[in-house]
Amino acid sequence: MRVLCRVIVAIAVLLTVPFAAAQTYPDKSIRVIVGVPSGGSPDIIARMIAPAMSSLLGQQLVVDNRGGAGGLIGTELAARAAPDGYTLFLCSASFAIQPHLRKQPSYDPVKDFSPVGLIADTAQVLVVRPALPVTTIQELIALAKAQPVKLNYASAGIGSPIHLAMELFDSKAGVQITHVAYKGVPQAMTDLLGGTVDLTITAVRVAQPLLKAGRLRALGITSARRSALLPEIPTISEAGVPGYEWGTWYGLLAPAKTPKAIISRLNTSMLKVLGAPEMKSQFAAQGNDVIAGSPEEFAAFIRREYVTIGEAVKLSKLQAE
Repeated sequence: MRVLCRVIVAIAVLLTVPFAAAQTYPDKSIRVIVGVPSGGSPDIIARMIAPAMSSLLGQQLVVDNRGGAGGLIGTELAARAAPDGYTLFLCSASFAIQPHLRKQPSYDPVKDFSPVGLIADTAQVLVVRPALPVTTIQELIALAKAQPVKLNYASAGIGSPIHLAMELFDSKAGVQITHVAYKGVPQAMTDLLGGTVDLTITAVRVAQPLLKAGRLRALGITSARRSALLPEIPTISEAGVPGYEWGTWYGLLAPAKTPKAIISRLNTSMLKVLGAPEMKSQFAAQGNDVIAGSPEEFAAFIRREYVTIGEAVKLSKLQAE
């Protein structure tokens, strides 16, 4: 009986430790790992929300840039961190791409993290060179079917989000547009503007001044809804490719098994920050739409996104490394 009592007491102590920690959380600074160098889009998002969340939580959120290996270095570091709420990870869409590109993934986007919340997405737009004789998605599809393989598109490299987005487009539209891989977005955009390639997918905020100058023509938004920056441009789905959806998104994660009370505290502060009108204006100026939600909604979103990206990777016939 004495042994049994000791076991019960020990279990009770173990159960109350996470609760007690959550009650005093946070009592020191919080590290926010970003898997890209300073100046990248995830870094900009992290630095936009960190000061306001710091004020609400009473402790500083410190952005820690760990770029390299397509975001793997930062992601792996975050996955291995202690689940105590003092290490967070600001992820982007590539977070769900990388595991599909490796025979032995170093992390599982579903099992190795506790979602805090989806932050925002960035509208992407399919653009063509002005000389291409198409003004709609339907006309692009018709031209691609009339001239199989002749049309081409630029991407930032094999396995890049643009590559996968276009492979998904080809599959759902029933066309075959040739992939031309570049070392990065700047090189791809330079050749598109020079007329060397026919089309690409890029962020709306990048395309907007080029569209106004007549140097590019927009055909369709890749996400599920239209962009506030280009409200006149239909989504690719409504323009003739039903079910097509591809977006660039950002979210906040913690290592798996982080106490739910801490996740809830972080989510509450994040939602308050993202709900402020001035913050929404800052995001809109960057071409981002705030999509704040619960941890459960973000978890479901990641699962769906992982499946969609897996489909695109298979269509691209990429070989896992």
